[in-house]
Amino acid sequence: MELIFDTHAHYDDAAFDADRDTLLRDLENHGIGRVVNIGASLSSCKTTQMLAARYPFIYAAVGVHPSETGELTETDIDWLRDQAAKEKVVAIGEIGLDYHWETPGRDIQKRWFVRQLALAREGRLPVVIHSRDAAKDTLEIIKAECGGTTGGVIHCFSYGIEMAREYLNMGFYLGIGGVLTFQNARKLREVVEYAPLDALVLETDCPYLSPVPHRGERNSSQNLPLVAKALAELKGITAEGVIRQTTENAKRLYRLCEYTRPAGGR
Repeated sequence: MELIFDTHAHYDDAAFDADRDTLLRDLENHGIGRVVNIGASLSSCKTTQMLAARYPFIYAAVGVHPSETGELTETDIDWLRDQAAKEKVVAIGEIGLDYHWETPGRDIQKRWFVRQLALAREGRLPVVIHSRDAAKDTLEIIKAECGGTTGGVIHCFSYGIEMAREYLNMGFYLGIGGVLTFQNARKLREVVEYAPLDALVLETDCPYLSPVPHRGERNSSQNLPLVAKALAELKGITAEGVIRQTTENAKRLYRLCEYTRPAGGR
C-alpha cells in the first residue's frame, strides 16, 4: 500500500515538545511515508534542518513567513541562500503575503517575498507559498518574478476556482488539508472538484488545522487519511487512489523523482 506524503508540517513547533520523537517514529505505522517540515522563521529553519538530519523520512524547506519578515536583512538572505544549498532542503518556504494582520506592513512583506522568490530561482528550487487575504498581490508578484518557472505549491489553498486556474496554468500544485473537512469549506470543495487530481497534494500544517472530527485539537500527519477520504468522496474514487496519486504529485513537486508536471493545466 502506498504511504501518504505530508507536504507541509511544523514538527519543530513547541506543541510537539512532549512527544515529538515517539510520534515521528510511529508515523509509518499510521500510513505516513514522508514529511516536508517547513521553515517559517530563521530559527525554525534551523530546527527544521535538525529534524531532517535526524529522521530519514523528513525533508526541509527553508524560508521566512510573511508575518516574520519585519526584521529581515540582506545578511539573513545570504544565510538563507547557504541553507538552501544543503542536503535534504527541497524548497524555499513558506514565503508569501499575509494581509490578515496589519504588521509587518504590506510593502515590507512584498519586498521580502520578492527576495525569497529570487532565492528559489537561483537555487532552482520550488516554492511553498503562503497567501492569506492577499490573492491579487500574491498572484501578480509570482507572475512578475517567476511566472511559475520555479514551480511550487500554494499552501492551504483558500481562494476560488478562478484563482486556482491561474496557478494550475503556471504548473503549481494546490495544498489540501484539514480545512476540506470543515462545514464552511464550500469554496475549497468546489476547487477540489474542479482541479485535476494530479495537481493536488496532501498537507497538514500541523500542529494546526486538524480535520473533523478532531478540529481544535493538535494536528499531526496521522490525521491525513481523513483528508484523503474527504478528497476521494469529492473525486468519486477510492482513498487509496487519492493517496497513490497525491504521493506521486508530492515527489514531483519536491523534485524527488525525475518527472516535473508541465505548466498548462486547466
